[in-house]
Amino acid sequence: MKRFLPEGRMSADGEQHLLFRTPAAAAEAAASREILEARASICDASHNLIVELGCMKGVIPREEGAVGIADGRVRDIALISRVNKPVSFVVTDIRTDRRGEAYALLSRRLAQERCQSEYINGLLPGDVIEARVTHLESFGAFCDIGCGVAALLPIDAISVSRIAHPADRFSVGDDIRAVVRSIDEAGRVSLSHKELLGTWEENAALFEQGETVSGIVRSVEEYGVFVELLPNLAGLAEPKPGVRPGQQASVYIKSLLPDKMKVKLIIIDAFDADYAAQPIRYFFEGGHMDAWRYSPAACAKQVASFFGETACL
Repeated sequence: MKRFLPEGRMSADGEQHLLFRTPAAAAEAAASREILEARASICDASHNLIVELGCMKGVIPREEGAVGIADGRVRDIALISRVNKPVSFVVTDIRTDRRGEAYALLSRRLAQERCQSEYINGLLPGDVIEARVTHLESFGAFCDIGCGVAALLPIDAISVSRIAHPADRFSVGDDIRAVVRSIDEAGRVSLSHKELLGTWEENAALFEQGETVSGIVRSVEEYGVFVELLPNLAGLAEPKPGVRPGQQASVYIKSLLPDKMKVKLIIIDAFDADYAAQPIRYFFEGGHMDAWRYSPAACAKQVASFFGETACL
């Protein structure tokens, strides 16, 4: 299967800029219909995107700006928001404007349609793919999975440890790995992420009873405080006055209980601090999974994900 990258990944190495040093190179690109990438510098009053190509400017007409723009399924904000960001496109023609200057006619829509037909339509539930976080909402993170084609990563699929908002885990522009959760009849992809972050046992193996470690307070309940040690591992501490969600914490590990899938903690201190987010650690490095079990085998409560019709654990 041909590999398509999220927008911003193709031009990161700078090679794309070499294609447009001369008009002949631009003409060659038009003949090859290769998918290219460059930065959109302007969205004009008619919502055409102007792209800087080096030897000439490129124009993506509004209706060619994205799949769904022409028929109204996608709003024009999808074009406006691309200003000062990389866009994928196909060069469809080289033309001359009223001043006699050459410009390239481009289509982002064609690049997205090719990505859909040659890549996304061939994906299966359980495939692990690259994605780039493009937009955060309370219900989930929208991700570019190739040429600006969007997929939704719901908040409950981001990690086992519960978060109040996807911004607790991601920032716009983050490059992540994700699992294809499902694909609907229209070809829209839903993603998951937690399956790549390790099982309970894999995460718990990084800690020992008796240690005092760092964590983040995720929720405060009448019966206790949930403190996240890792994105896929949280423990319950006894109530402590003044503790609030979002605070950093130092916690003593009282016990690790695989048969109950629990971590019992004691909060030593909780405080406000704006620490940088830690890089995401992926425990699964493969390209496909049929099923994933988070729970220890001896635990009565089973937490698992199944991706294929015949998948089993």
